[in-house]
Amino acid sequence: QVQLVESGGGLVQAGGSLRLSCAASGGTFSSFVMGWFRQAPGKEREAVALIGWSGDSTYYTDSAKGRFTISRDNAKNTVYLQMNSLRPEDTAVYYCAAGSHTSTDYDRYAYWGQGTQVTVSS
Repeated sequence: QVQLVESGGGLVQAGGSLRLSCAASGGTFSSFVMGWFRQAPGKEREAVALIGWSGDSTYYTDSAKGRFTISRDNAKNTVYLQMNSLRPEDTAVYYCAAGSHTSTDYDRYAYWGQGTQVTVSS
């Protein structure tokens, strides 16, 4: 059974930065496509950034391009999301997810962390 644990969320002012981490255990981390999703109150869960098993392929939602960077360290079983130039619109619960295929559809990911709150004040 794969377990994912997020950390690094918190309160930050607009324009600031946060680095989210997701530590995986109980599976072969390098075989998974990893993703960061977020969900704000009243909104659907949204794919923010995705990364392939080797780290060669990445995806970002339009609002994240140029500001967020997803990376992974397979030796440490960890995926990261570096978030710069944060905006109030980025406020949401951020979830780490693992799956077998790259997709922006959250239903395609089998394993999920419990989420970490990111709040950006104006």
